[in-house]
Amino acid sequence: MNSQDLLKFCAEKGFLLDKEVLSLFGETKDVESLKLIIERVRSFTQKKIITKNVLFENKDKMIQFMSDLPSESQKNLESIKIKLGLSIEISQEISSQKNIDIQNNPKINFLDDVKILTNSKFENRKLEVEDFTKHFKERFTDLKNILQDHSDLNNLISINKISGTRQNISIIGMVYSKQVTKNKNIILEVEDLTGKTKVLISASNKELYSKAEEILMDVVLGFSGSGSREMVFAKNIVFPEAMIHERKKSPVEEYALFIGDLHFGSKKFLKEGFLKFVDYLSGKVPNTPEVEKIKYLFLVGDIVTGVGNYPNQERDLEINDLEEQYSKLAEMLGKIRRDIKIIISPGNHDGVRLMEPQPALDERYAWPLYNLKNVYLTENPSNVNIGSKNNFEGFNVLTYHGFSFPHYANNVPNLMMKKAMNCPEEIIKYLLKNRHLAPTHSSTQYYPLEKDGLLIKDSPDIIVSGHTHKSAVTYYNNILIVSVSCWESLTPYQEKFGNLPDHCKVPMFNLKTREIKILDFE
Repeated sequence: MNSQDLLKFCAEKGFLLDKEVLSLFGETKDVESLKLIIERVRSFTQKKIITKNVLFENKDKMIQFMSDLPSESQKNLESIKIKLGLSIEISQEISSQKNIDIQNNPKINFLDDVKILTNSKFENRKLEVEDFTKHFKERFTDLKNILQDHSDLNNLISINKISGTRQNISIIGMVYSKQVTKNKNIILEVEDLTGKTKVLISASNKELYSKAEEILMDVVLGFSGSGSREMVFAKNIVFPEAMIHERKKSPVEEYALFIGDLHFGSKKFLKEGFLKFVDYLSGKVPNTPEVEKIKYLFLVGDIVTGVGNYPNQERDLEINDLEEQYSKLAEMLGKIRRDIKIIISPGNHDGVRLMEPQPALDERYAWPLYNLKNVYLTENPSNVNIGSKNNFEGFNVLTYHGFSFPHYANNVPNLMMKKAMNCPEEIIKYLLKNRHLAPTHSSTQYYPLEKDGLLIKDSPDIIVSGHTHKSAVTYYNNILIVSVSCWESLTPYQEKFGNLPDHCKVPMFNLKTREIKILDFE
């Protein structure tokens, strides 16, 4: 590729390559593969200038990006791999990834058009205070790395470096406490790995104050302003913001569907509507030629209603055995056309521990699903890549059932006003803004992995959730937000809290045109 052409390509995308990287990348003749790598590096690092140091610092991601390419493309980039010291690691990474995936699900092929990108290591051991400390330190460091290159954070320093005299500074901190003064000013106590300080947001700054009102505990934010060791007077608040720079399109017309909250086994399960859906997917509904292009079906939790999830649940059960619930559901899913890939993640009703990340469905109970050759069982949350083709990297889909959602709907003032359990897309926007699926310590039960499994480190193309039983589709920072409806009629519990569920609605996403249709099987 001509260097000038490469520079033009990068300029059009809004970033630059330094001379060393330009020279390195200029050696390859595989133009399309090179474009994919450059775009993914830019999207992941959010750097305005890609240097060789940036590539080295993100070596693990470079390995992943290159190993996602077809084998022929990997060969074409061999010289770049060698110069970056990636050649040996890539082959090891592919082997390791295959072993992990095959262990979890023998049907998964690393070069398939469904790739499970999340593989957490769950240890069966007693948790210590130190585990939570490491967890929060790693979360802070990851979010700090995202925030520190933000253009609005000038003169960025650690909290322990703030002098005793007033100066213009920026800091990054995790919110430790929040209070409102008699004068209605908001004071946040924030901390980094070096110490604590206070940040004051004046009530006279209406726009900034509105931002501060939405801040909850444990979120990691950037602050710019002026002040000394005792107090920083904020002029701006910077959120880590999950975002992507463009809405990608597949070269092939395929459709992905999104459902969840089946609550199969409940007396209120809407069996007739679900059977209509299965018949549709099986090509039994006339005048639906688009069904042949449906290739992916996501089920994002609460696929069965479970047993013993709440007191006296047995009164609400049509099937009172967990294994039988999975068995009967597998019979239904088994009627779906075999070339449709079904990606299933758990929720709080699915007989899996409540601590998040949740592992994939337990094979002791869900073994009938494991026997379906077109089913992929993932964790919750999980990152899944679909639709990859030669010279197209596919769509990264973040699935999360949404067990943390009620906390934010009931504690963030703006979400409370909107009654956000009935407009879950607003909750998801809030979490994308903070780049975490449950940033506040008490918002969900979680397992303190050293690498936070609920952190949105890589911005997805699509985020899909359930739990609220409300259907919604929108965009935030170019990320497609999908909230799924349910397949269970209104329960007394939902009625008590004013929830207004949607039933049997199925968003259908065209990977080529990005057109979205809502199919209705109610």
